[in-house]
Amino acid sequence: MINLVDLRRQFQSVKSEVLQQVAEVIESGQYVLGSKVNELEAKIAQRLGVTEAVAVANGTDALVLTLEGYGIGAGDEVITTPFTFFASAEAISRVGAVPVFADVDPVSYNIDPVEIERKITKATKAIIPVHLFGQPAEMDKIIELAKKHGLLVIEDACQAFGATYKDQPVGSLGDAACFSFFPTKNLGTMGDGGIVTTSDTDLAERIRKLRTHGTTKKYYHDRIGYNSRLDELHAAILLINLAKIDEWNQKRRELAERYRQHLGGVPHLTLPAESDHSSHIYHLFCIASDRREELMKALLEAQIQAGVYYPRCLHLQEVYAGLGYKKGDFPIAESLSEKLFAIPMHPFLQESEQDQIISILKQKGEN
Repeated sequence: MINLVDLRRQFQSVKSEVLQQVAEVIESGQYVLGSKVNELEAKIAQRLGVTEAVAVANGTDALVLTLEGYGIGAGDEVITTPFTFFASAEAISRVGAVPVFADVDPVSYNIDPVEIERKITKATKAIIPVHLFGQPAEMDKIIELAKKHGLLVIEDACQAFGATYKDQPVGSLGDAACFSFFPTKNLGTMGDGGIVTTSDTDLAERIRKLRTHGTTKKYYHDRIGYNSRLDELHAAILLINLAKIDEWNQKRRELAERYRQHLGGVPHLTLPAESDHSSHIYHLFCIASDRREELMKALLEAQIQAGVYYPRCLHLQEVYAGLGYKKGDFPIAESLSEKLFAIPMHPFLQESEQDQIISILKQKGEN
């Protein structure tokens, strides 16, 4: 099987380094929020050009703690995209606020700033743009809107570590940003992990308190918090992968370009676009087709994995039925949910394997 992501190959490429670091962590006797976590936070903050990076247990917690750290809760509204993983909206609901959805751009698949402005009310407190599949959202327009209406911008950068927007790294563009280190992310660990990046030192301090049960001094608590700490083992693995991320992202971009060269112009296929002022890191390579099921079936028969991202938009999820949305409210997002699918994309995909994928799609697309 040619997999969408091949974590086994990735581990094999860093196996000796990982095992050495795991042994060091075991010998240290320090397993949670230790020196490796501190080093990871410092290196990521430096890389992104922000003053603060706060490691947490996962990407969803990064979003939840950021929202709570800003005091967003009951009675507040937060605007986000209906075409993303559930956690982007779930975090808003988790703090008691209401997710308000705005349709997406048909080319980038990211939230459309024009649609955002239509959704702003007196209750709106923040915008959460998602850099979907590794492509940065239109941050200049979003930040301009936020300043005009006095709103916060929290980047959901969980799929986009290393991407840039107008030569600035994602994770440094908004008031704060959230990353996931889930294993299948382009920068991942062997389990869950996440981080919040910001230059708001007060926010960072509040999140540090929230991640450890609402305390800065053990056994003394001045607010209700969470248990959302990054393990040393994950930090050690992430430090190894962080040193490789530029190489891995460049390989993704090369593979994406190769897909473009061979699949461009094939009937019934729409390839992902890339803005001329941003760098896409292709966490996923998603193509659109009105023959999606047929193409995915052909790939599977050839032992090639494909996946649908995302089959049901967030506004149509059962849990959000009470918000009053209906089918047809966000036609672009809904169309993408019916046509888009991902094909294998990872730094360890071999050209011979990619050729097989290309051959199937060309053969079926042209028939």
